[in-house]
Amino acid sequence: MGNPGTSHIRAREKGNHSTEEVGESIEVLTFGCRLNAYESEVMLRKAREAGLDSLPDGAVLVNTCAVTGEAVRQAKQAIRRARRDNPGARIIVSGCAAQTEPASFGGMDEVDLVIGNEEKLHSQPYRALPDFGVNDTEKVRVNDIMAVTESAPHMVDCIGGHSRAFVQVQNGCDHRCTFCIIPYGRGNSRSAPMGAVVEQVRKLVDNGYLEVVLTGVDTTSYGGDLPGKPTLGTLVQKILRQVPDLPRLRLSSIDSIEVDEPLMEAIASEQRFMPHLHLSLQHGDDLILKRMKRRHLRDDSIEFCNSVRNLRPDIVFGADMIAGFPTETEAMFENSLSVVDECGLDFLHVFPFSPRPQTPAAKMPQLDRSTIKERAARLREKGEAAYRSHLDRVASGVHSVLVERGGIGRTPQFTTVLTGDQVQGSVVDMRIEGHDGKHLLGKPAEDRQAFRQAG
Repeated sequence: MGNPGTSHIRAREKGNHSTEEVGESIEVLTFGCRLNAYESEVMLRKAREAGLDSLPDGAVLVNTCAVTGEAVRQAKQAIRRARRDNPGARIIVSGCAAQTEPASFGGMDEVDLVIGNEEKLHSQPYRALPDFGVNDTEKVRVNDIMAVTESAPHMVDCIGGHSRAFVQVQNGCDHRCTFCIIPYGRGNSRSAPMGAVVEQVRKLVDNGYLEVVLTGVDTTSYGGDLPGKPTLGTLVQKILRQVPDLPRLRLSSIDSIEVDEPLMEAIASEQRFMPHLHLSLQHGDDLILKRMKRRHLRDDSIEFCNSVRNLRPDIVFGADMIAGFPTETEAMFENSLSVVDECGLDFLHVFPFSPRPQTPAAKMPQLDRSTIKERAARLREKGEAAYRSHLDRVASGVHSVLVERGGIGRTPQFTTVLTGDQVQGSVVDMRIEGHDGKHLLGKPAEDRQAFRQAG
């Protein structure tokens, strides 16, 4: 799902009303994955529909992540800070951590309302915001996520603060990896209809977005619950065919063992499909993978990367990796280090193992935290070295760069580039002249055409 992080959306910066008309802004604090970033935009819109933008002291919506204990800790820390900074605001907490630990958040004095992952996407729960002083039970409004059987698409015409747009194509997960709490926060797998996804992408392109990211909890399981059982590859090909004005299409994290033939065809033949895949590998040792209840083995990952690279030589791979899983020996950990080279990974997201309540891995023999921390540091060092090697390989020529906030952009391979004062949301051809160990360095290529985002 991705690393815990925080982004902010302020209604005052995005809305068409003046500050006097809407009162204080609605602020959204987002933790976790791209799917949460998308859903935060939906939350903001539903909160506005419920009238929270008219509250005299405003509201703070906190969209939490449960992937690690650290993500939960960060969310609670942010809630306390939000209360100090906004003493009169109503604080509403949702997301995966709120779904899996509702009583924990409901017990915080700083929190006014806790709603579940399904409830946050509808306006009625925000209208039910209780008054200050209610007890913990009354302010927790979290229903059974496993009872949700459909993924209704929510039409979003922009994603606040982001240069690329995210489109939710799938939610939930039918697998039960022994370390993962997310199915209990997201429910079972359910897919958005293809026609609705294509319509959403077309609307975002019409609004000026030049890159769209398809996202979900288990994105490569897309379509199994829909009539005719379309696949993710079928959806990708349909988007590229029916939205010809979309310059760049990208996927969020995928499970390589589920990749279908139409997706392989799109990777091989569609230049608008970005040459970057982020894989949910998690480990490089077969016994640990079995104890994780993953559905692939080490050789499956290596074979997949080699096969895709043969189809698309310019493609690069990122991966999620867990260090310090229960029972992991030093030799097993070394297999994780070596799979980085054997798969040819360029980007690593490293997670120190964090036992999550309700998961089988939490009951397995645990490694001491110092060992977990030390192995995570070594795995991060391996990832940093792989990324520097990647920078060495691509630090020349002209790259098409999507400009983001803060003078940073991304190439089709997802490599960061320092873009200076180029317009956010535009795609600019940059002539690369080296790197600083973290970013590519260059300047606009005057002899190449640059495209600017409409609107």
